Amino acid sequence: MNLEQKYQKLQDSLQEMESVAIGFSGGVDSTFLLKVAHDVLGDKAVAVTSKSETYPQEQYEEAQRLAREIGAPHRIIHTEELDNDDFARNDSNRCYYCKKELFSSVLLIARKEGLNYVLDGSNYDDLDDYRPGLKAIKELKVRSPLLEAELTKAEIRELSNRLNLPTWDKPSFACLSSRFPYGDQITQEKLTMVDGAERYLRKYDFKQLRVRHHDAKTARIEVLSEDMPFFLEHREEVVTAVKSLGYTYITLDLQGYRTGSMNEVLTDEVKGNG
Repeated sequence: MNLEQKYQKLQDSLQEMESVAIGFSGGVDSTFLLKVAHDVLGDKAVAVTSKSETYPQEQYEEAQRLAREIGAPHRIIHTEELDNDDFARNDSNRCYYCKKELFSSVLLIARKEGLNYVLDGSNYDDLDDYRPGLKAIKELKVRSPLLEAELTKAEIRELSNRLNLPTWDKPSFACLSSRFPYGDQITQEKLTMVDGAERYLRKYDFKQLRVRHHDAKTARIEVLSEDMPFFLEHREEVVTAVKSLGYTYITLDLQGYRTGSMNEVLTDEVKGNG
């Protein structure tokens, strides 16, 4: 299918659903999905956002703003992932436990408001990475219409630009729990350190950015290769700012930013079981 055919398939699929609740983070994918669903279904497309310790406050506020701009009804839920020992211990199925809790809550909203389907923003490219959350989504019978229409991230950005969405070139974002090596217990203190470091570095408008947290005291920074010279020019101020958050060692990953770098240690067998 070409892009126009995929876009039409998405719209037709949403029309057939008649009413939906969308797990809405304010990222590129879920914002595009909410916009198209609202265009097709009006107020029968409801955004549902979780206010959670694993997502920065500024991301939550941006999700609220985007839902208002689109004009979609917006519901806020509260999830407490750190209270779930399975999640906090951070094994390779961490995302499964997170998505299971999140979308179980979204399903409750859908049932309460009489909405036919619950949707998530997974896209076709997500099939290429280790995504245990997709297992939870499948178990709960959540639909992924962007994936079903075979829309890739690049195509979603192109269509978002066409629809004048401000997220069309927004950097990819994942919850803060993805910044920790598997097996490293996730705590509120560590989340606060990572959030503070990324919030400081985001003021420089990097196209992509991650601060990976290692061994309690090491921050491994990932940016695109073209942004690496910045760190040589501003090394002292970056080190001072990030150390003030509790880190002892500040490193720059010479491989640069890449999606899911924490999954590189996983074996093919583990990935296959996800």
